[in-house]
Amino acid sequence: MGIETRSLEVTTQGNTDILDITEAVRHCAQETGFANGLVNVFIGGATAGITTLECEPGAVSDLQAGLERIAPENLGYLHNEAYPDGTGHSPVRAALLGPEVTLPLINGALALGTWQRVVLVDFDNRPRRRKIIVQCLG
Repeated sequence: MGIETRSLEVTTQGNTDILDITEAVRHCAQETGFANGLVNVFIGGATAGITTLECEPGAVSDLQAGLERIAPENLGYLHNEAYPDGTGHSPVRAALLGPEVTLPLINGALALGTWQRVVLVDFDNRPRRRKIIVQCLG
């Protein structure tokens, strides 16, 4: 049993930008040579999240619209009183989505459903360079 850690860097546009990182995660897992185990994908920071999604335009738009309904950008957030940068909605959305997802690795392949993709969602209100940690246990 071993643990291997890799990192990915991506540039986002912010404003609930959704990036499909599945192939990069798959590559990290394959690099380890593990046949079976777990792959944890984690984003540091309080304004982004990691999840899985059927990454087609309708589902992407539906997730963006749903998060806007749950934590509207222009709601009066106390965070914006302390830090007037207009990002009060960002940590709320990130907390709801969560910073990580753990996937089974079976026979060297990520155990994802047919249309299921691993995505990074950036809630900040500006473009960002994001570092993603991919940790494999196998």
